[in-house]
Amino acid sequence: MSEVTLPNLYLVPTPIGNLQDITLRAIEVLKAADVILAEDTRTSGKLLKHLEISRPLQSYHIFNEHKTVEKLVQRMKDGEHFALISDAGTPAISDPGFLLVREVLAAGLDVQTLPGPTAFVPALVNSGLPNDRFIFEGFLPHKKGRKTRIDGLVDEVRTMVFYESTHRIMKTLEQLAEAFGADRQACVSRELTKIHEENARGTLAELIAYYQTHPVKGEIVLVVAGKNPKS
Repeated sequence: MSEVTLPNLYLVPTPIGNLQDITLRAIEVLKAADVILAEDTRTSGKLLKHLEISRPLQSYHIFNEHKTVEKLVQRMKDGEHFALISDAGTPAISDPGFLLVREVLAAGLDVQTLPGPTAFVPALVNSGLPNDRFIFEGFLPHKKGRKTRIDGLVDEVRTMVFYESTHRIMKTLEQLAEAFGADRQACVSRELTKIHEENARGTLAELIAYYQTHPVKGEIVLVVAGKNPKS
């Protein structure tokens, strides 16, 4: 492979399920980095072992990013090159990364992001809902501000994309049905790119009924149609 000249920080997307979704360029960058920053070093360690990449791993996650970002920026100033990965998908999309990118750029250093896997794109396209205009909402607040966020989307006409956990998906479907109407079209995508991938489509009421008898497992992306502007 050709030699890679790294910027100070590379953001490297990793597979959301199928390990074959890693790009050739991502492999090159990970092999060339001085240090790989990983959300969970155990999870990332398995991927790197599969790819036969042996580079120093350092933990970088939501609980330590504020404490470590200043030291990381200084190390970049001193000449080290870092690659940031999350457990799956593109760093900083509902995962740690924004704070580090902001501070690296503020220090006048270089940041580059590779294109690659992210869960909401295939879920949006798979949904069959309009995708020419959409909004990405990520995770709804668990408690405080949750209803306010949902109420603020009642008149949204663009397709909406959410991330959700298995133990909150029913609550979310029920709350959205109450706010938007039970007949609003939606799609629940889970285990994307994996053997047991499923895309369940229908109204919010139909999805609620479906998941009352079908246990939900795996990572979930929920895509919901926007309000009909003519209604």
